[in-house]
Amino acid sequence: MLSEEIFNFLSDLKKNNVREWFDAHKNEFKTHEKEVKSFYQSIFSNLQKHDHLDSVKVYRIYRDVRFSPDKTPFKTHFGGVFSRVKPDYRGGYYLHLEPGNTFVGGGFWEPSKEDLLRIRKEFEADDTEIRAILSNPVFKKTYGTFEGESIKTAPKGFDKNHPAIDLIRFKQFVVFHKFDNKEVFSEGFADKVANHFMTLRPFFDYMSEVLTTDLNGEPI
Repeated sequence: MLSEEIFNFLSDLKKNNVREWFDAHKNEFKTHEKEVKSFYQSIFSNLQKHDHLDSVKVYRIYRDVRFSPDKTPFKTHFGGVFSRVKPDYRGGYYLHLEPGNTFVGGGFWEPSKEDLLRIRKEFEADDTEIRAILSNPVFKKTYGTFEGESIKTAPKGFDKNHPAIDLIRFKQFVVFHKFDNKEVFSEGFADKVANHFMTLRPFFDYMSEVLTTDLNGEPI
C-alpha cells in the first residue's frame, strides 16, 4: 500500500513550488520517491506474468521548462510508464499519481505518420474487430472509448461519409480511468491497477497485429 504522506508532500510542493523549499525537503522527497518506485516495480512484476514487458520507468520530478511559459521547476505528481517489447508488441501503460487526479491510461499517444495511416486504413477496410474491443462490457465500463485529438472532417484520402469515419478521425488512440484518493491508499490498489492494465491487452494485441502487417495480413 502507498502511504498518504506521499500526497501530503505533493500538495505541499504544489503550494511551495520553488527550489529553496524543495531543497529543504529533499530527504522527505527521496523517501517518497523510493516508495513510489517500489510500488511501480511491484505492478511491473505482476504485469510481466501476463504481458511482454520491456521496462518500467518512473519519470523525474524535475520539469523541463526550456520551452514552457510555466517556469515552476517541479512536477506535482508522480508518473511512470510500463513499456511493451517492441517492435512486435505495441502500446504502453501509464500510471499517474496526483492528489485528486490519479489515473491509469494507455494506448498510442503520438503514432508516427506511417503508423497513423496504417491504423486508419485498417479501420477503413474493416472496423468490426476494433468496435468489438471498444464495446466489450468490461473495457467500456473501465475506459469508455477513445480520447485524444481528432480532426473535424476527414483525413486526406478518406471519405467523410465512411461508416468508420468516427474512428478514422482520431489522431491519438488513448483511454483513461480515474481513481479517487481513497482508492489510491486502499489495500489492493496495485492489483487493481494491474487488472485495469490487463483490460487493455486485447486492444494492444489488435493494434500490434495491425502495425506489424500490411492490409493483406502479411508481415512487414
